[in-house]
Amino acid sequence: MFNSFKRKLPEITVFHKPSSPSSSQAVHLLRSALSEPYPPGSKDGKGQPLAFQLEVLESAPNPDQLNTILSYLPSRATNPSMLFLSAHYSAPSGAEQPSSVKAIAELGQKNPNALKWPIVVNWLDGQASVGDVEGVKQILERLRKKRDGEIDE
Repeated sequence: MFNSFKRKLPEITVFHKPSSPSSSQAVHLLRSALSEPYPPGSKDGKGQPLAFQLEVLESAPNPDQLNTILSYLPSRATNPSMLFLSAHYSAPSGAEQPSSVKAIAELGQKNPNALKWPIVVNWLDGQASVGDVEGVKQILERLRKKRDGEIDE
């Protein structure tokens, strides 16, 4: 009877770099999913907006957040820099690449171009996407399936 009081809205955070086209596209997708029927163009009557809390941060994640994000990803990279660092010319390469999440977080604060953007995290469901709009679509699809009762909470 009181289970609805226990339900929490998923909390999605986007670590966003406005000059990154994929980051801007991810923010647009997430905001649209909150305000328009989802999935877009659905005609089955279930196409309501999704319910989640969205936080858009124009900064890099801190070391604790990066560790949590790493734990949410389906395949773990042997070196976190392989996952978080971009191919931008200003990003360190080879032996210069940081290997710890603390060093990656520091680099992201000093040189945002060195990171892959966006970094999107659904903290409640333990899902994350790094530098990939398709990953954001997967996060939204999981929320849709939960809303429509296709998977248990």
